[in-house]
Amino acid sequence: MSRYSAAEIEAKWQEAWDKAGIFRATREGDKPKYYVLEMFPYPSGRIHMGHVRNYTMGDVIARYKLANGYNVLHPMGWDAFGMPAENAAMASGGHPKDWTYGNIADMRGQMKPLGLSIDWSREFATCDPEYYGQQQALFLDFLEKGLVYRKNAVVNWDPVDMTVLANEQVIDGKGWRSGAEVQRRELTQWFFKISDFSEELLDALDTLENWPAKVRLMQENWIGKSRGLQFSFDRTDGGEIEVYTTRPDTLLGASFIGISPDHPLAKELEAKDAGVANAVADMRRGGTTEEAIEKAEKLGYDTGLTVKHPLDPTWELPVWIANFILMDYGTGAIFGCPAHDQRDLDFCRKYDLPVIDTFFALDDPKAVENEAFVPSKTEKVKWVDHFAGIDVATGQEAIDATIDYAEKHGWGSGVTKYRLRDWGLSRQRYWGCPIPVVHCDACGVVPEKKENLPVQLPDDVSFDVPGNPLDRHPTWRACDCPSCGKPARRETDTMDTFVDSSWYFARFTAPRAETPTNLEDAAYWMNVDQYIGGIEHAILHLLYSRFFARAMHICGHLPEKSKEPFDALFTQGMVTHAIYKTSGADGRPVYHYPEEVDLRDGRGFLKDGTEVEIVPSAKMSKSKNNVVDPLNIISSFGADTARWFVLSDSPPERDVEWTAAGAEAAYKHLSRVYRIAAELADSETPVQPGDEALLREMHKCIHDVTMGVESFGFNAAIAKLYAFTNTVQKAEAGAEAKRRSVKALAQLMSPMTPHLSEAVWEMLGGDGLVATAPWPKADASMLVDDTVTLPIQINGKRKAEISVPKDMDKAEVEKAALATDAVQRALNGGTPKKVIVVPGRIVNVVV
Repeated sequence: MSRYSAAEIEAKWQEAWDKAGIFRATREGDKPKYYVLEMFPYPSGRIHMGHVRNYTMGDVIARYKLANGYNVLHPMGWDAFGMPAENAAMASGGHPKDWTYGNIADMRGQMKPLGLSIDWSREFATCDPEYYGQQQALFLDFLEKGLVYRKNAVVNWDPVDMTVLANEQVIDGKGWRSGAEVQRRELTQWFFKISDFSEELLDALDTLENWPAKVRLMQENWIGKSRGLQFSFDRTDGGEIEVYTTRPDTLLGASFIGISPDHPLAKELEAKDAGVANAVADMRRGGTTEEAIEKAEKLGYDTGLTVKHPLDPTWELPVWIANFILMDYGTGAIFGCPAHDQRDLDFCRKYDLPVIDTFFALDDPKAVENEAFVPSKTEKVKWVDHFAGIDVATGQEAIDATIDYAEKHGWGSGVTKYRLRDWGLSRQRYWGCPIPVVHCDACGVVPEKKENLPVQLPDDVSFDVPGNPLDRHPTWRACDCPSCGKPARRETDTMDTFVDSSWYFARFTAPRAETPTNLEDAAYWMNVDQYIGGIEHAILHLLYSRFFARAMHICGHLPEKSKEPFDALFTQGMVTHAIYKTSGADGRPVYHYPEEVDLRDGRGFLKDGTEVEIVPSAKMSKSKNNVVDPLNIISSFGADTARWFVLSDSPPERDVEWTAAGAEAAYKHLSRVYRIAAELADSETPVQPGDEALLREMHKCIHDVTMGVESFGFNAAIAKLYAFTNTVQKAEAGAEAKRRSVKALAQLMSPMTPHLSEAVWEMLGGDGLVATAPWPKADASMLVDDTVTLPIQINGKRKAEISVPKDMDKAEVEKAALATDAVQRALNGGTPKKVIVVPGRIVNVVV
């Protein structure tokens, strides 16, 4: 081939890799293992440039480790359950199963042309009965060990999708997919006991040295450890209301007692009082997330009840039901301190309750009006007649002193609590993993027998009415009780799809095992050495996976070392693209695809000459038509161009903007590399004086690219490869030195551009496949230059330079400088007035 034809080259080498089976992972005791994994995709039907960037990064690491003698596991699967499939089925009249597997086939077909070093023999989808049957086995093991339980709970209910939503699936009080206003509803739900692991999950963050600090901090905040005071207010009509507070030092600023709409006292009053019932019904219409509660209008209802202040029995406080108090944190009741809590202040201003300032900042008294004064735990403040005898102290010192005072006087206790709540896994939908339990009138809730797994989803369901089709299926629910054999009913709730992605990395170690894992395989392959994915999964997916790994260890499915399953984590940036828009007849924006726009001098025009507005570097979005189809790029330029560009333009942790000009430039460079190799294949140039200099540059490039790949500095590594390509092309060296250099270039480029590298390697007589060739090693002695280049200044202006041995005598350096053409012309037959030689730095000649 005389020119670079990506289509022919890429098809040829993908077939060669498949035939050789070089990416198929098997256990080999004589090699170190390396497990690299990208977060697996949801099968939406199309891959995008974000997928290309994510999987190319993982592929670079996998190929690099393979070349360095590691036994590499690099698998791929599909996170395939979830609402989008049901929504698509409802919209089209089809079936979620057909939609999902059709999309998987399409996306697999789109990914394979990228030439990823994936072991496709381990592929699975989470909707495969073989996978979710083992997930059901895990559920039963967790149930046996007390790691999963069932209880009534207040949940976010989406009235359109008719399912429970996790807090994170409620956006501005509305369902993330339906857009419907979320309601609070009390349902019987299944929960994982993740809160039992709060302290362990928190402490272990310090061991995750190869995780981004930002991700560890996000998880730390989500777990939310705090120490506060728990105590009770005596009701004036008998009984008590227990509260928990992280700022007990502000107790003298109490203005009211607030209870959650789901507090037992609120429910008791609701049953007897229509006014309370109407009020709490309004309060339950909002979401339960902290964000939703913060943004929602503060709603309250005065119960007419009062309590006595623990420090002064004659001081009575009113009891209000308030919509910003959650039942599942603390005790579901608080004392309102409006001067020093913004939510309490907003509430008190609305309902005209008193505001009492208990302290002020040193030298700057605070007058609380519409903004509460909330001192940090490290800020020193001055109290006004504090009951614990505090005058000036930091917030934390005051909190500790208050807890000590309460414990000493017997009316409260210091308690450590966590923001992390147990994980509600029940979802009222069809397309998910069925929860493997049976409801029997005689025996209660009974686990299904493992020999009856998987409990498979029925195919003959319809989506003509909202809700869970499993509830309406004529036969699927009916079964025999596994305990007594009497007629019983299957659980119709399915598992949260976060469950599916919380252990898939372990299943990849033995995807066809008849148990959730094979311990020998898990012990060999785990942990994941390098995990790659988006920052959007920093909290829930990673936290749930960390919990699952611990639970699987307790149940005997993972070794002790795998309680933290991901040794290193990398969070990549997005691929962005400019948005092109015009105004429609109705004034609304009309978005245009990149291929519709002609770019000239920084401006864009449609084919009819209409100028478009350009919004630079925006997240790729189908709704904005600024999505670039990877298959179009591959058909135009080849997969290697797409891979090279997404790695080269920006550090991998940052966003990269896709541009047509950038893709074309990448293609031109790869074509140039191919051309250089083709020209060298038949060249017979003899040894030249520049051979050693070129080989020195080759070893420097090997060193720098190796360091770049090791540190995820892919763009820096590619910059070195660009520079070395230029060096080879311009070098005054013989053909053999150039061939050796370009073969090294092919090896160094092979993780990024594997197809082109194979072609170059073959042209220059490389042995076997470059994918299996050992990674080149830099010769340390070649990294040290024996010569130094010195600039020559004539009368203060740089005019020339010379290369001389580092240890050359000053007199010899002077002689060499004076012999240069530039100095000879300046002297014009005369002698210099002065020559100053600074060893290793510069030569100054005064004429």
